[in-house]
Amino acid sequence: MESVARGGTRWKRFAVVMVPSVAATAAVGVALAQGALAASFSISGQQAKVSVDRLDGEGFVQYGTVNTTHDGKTIPVAVSAFKDADLRGLCQSVVVPVPLFGDVSLKLTAGNNGKVVKAKNLYIDLDQLDADATFTNINIGVAAGAASKGPKVEETVRKHAPGSFAQEADKAVLTDVKQTSWATSAGTFELSGLSMKVAKGKNECF
Repeated sequence: MESVARGGTRWKRFAVVMVPSVAATAAVGVALAQGALAASFSISGQQAKVSVDRLDGEGFVQYGTVNTTHDGKTIPVAVSAFKDADLRGLCQSVVVPVPLFGDVSLKLTAGNNGKVVKAKNLYIDLDQLDADATFTNINIGVAAGAASKGPKVEETVRKHAPGSFAQEADKAVLTDVKQTSWATSAGTFELSGLSMKVAKGKNECF
């Protein structure tokens, strides 16, 4: 079964993307099922904007969670994960307000000019995504504990309660990705053609 989604859809509940949140996010998230918080990890509370020209992923799973910031605020997110992924045209930006100085931007790019960013066991917490997406053999509404196509939970710090809602697919291809993320973790992450710049003011990917 193949499922296709086209045209700038905002998938706050069913977002599918895994891109690195480098300077502004923590590496872990939490699982939430039927109102019971299964685990809690602190994140910075700073969002990153990420764009990708094309993402080719193998072994996808996604489920809902709640993140906790360092000052105790809870943030509902969707955790999306892939066993393996190739990304082309990656851009990530973070804007940090500095007292008495103004905004400072960190912008990272990689995977351009024919190069590819590669990732294994990648997890990302996000709350907004625009993209064109194609899924192969997708299952929607499976129990998170029964999902088997994505990375194994025991291989990561992420946990989810049995029975919580999830979706999974053998493959996913996303193009023209624009998303905002809170946290990311990865087993390995290869940034080919990495470039990083810090500048005063706002210099974002989109």
